Amino acid sequence: MVLYGFLLDRTKLSRKNGLVDEQGIFVYCTIEEAAEVIGGINVLEETGNPENLKEELGDLLLQVFMHAQIAEEEGLFTLDDVAKGVTEKMIRRHPHVFGQTKVRDAQQVLVNWEAIKSAEKEGKTDAADYLPQAFDEAERLIDAARQRKGYRKSDP
Repeated sequence: MVLYGFLLDRTKLSRKNGLVDEQGIFVYCTIEEAAEVIGGINVLEETGNPENLKEELGDLLLQVFMHAQIAEEEGLFTLDDVAKGVTEKMIRRHPHVFGQTKVRDAQQVLVNWEAIKSAEKEGKTDAADYLPQAFDEAERLIDAARQRKGYRKSDP
């Protein structure tokens, strides 16, 4: 993967260079960018034009970089840890792609996925316990983004 500009030098995305997360702005921006990716996917599907999706994926990727940089500064994990973790998880959860497991259909893929995921989560803090609150927070953040951009909930 080739990264351009300041993304290549993650140290520029640091608190010492003025990166601030006042009032949880990164969470707000992350949910707004995720919604804009959905919009980009819809634009691509309806028009065949990939430009908006490309831009919005870049904006969402920037959020990943910033959250990872903050975590690294706090000694929690690095961007490399994130990339390694997701790579290992995808390999584990797709044994029909990366291993020798044979599947009959998509339903069997989902059954295998859930079994593998359940085994991985055993004995760990389950993020699913936090999902109801996270969904409520995401709704509030989406409503705030909608209002800031001048959209009503009933607007398409």
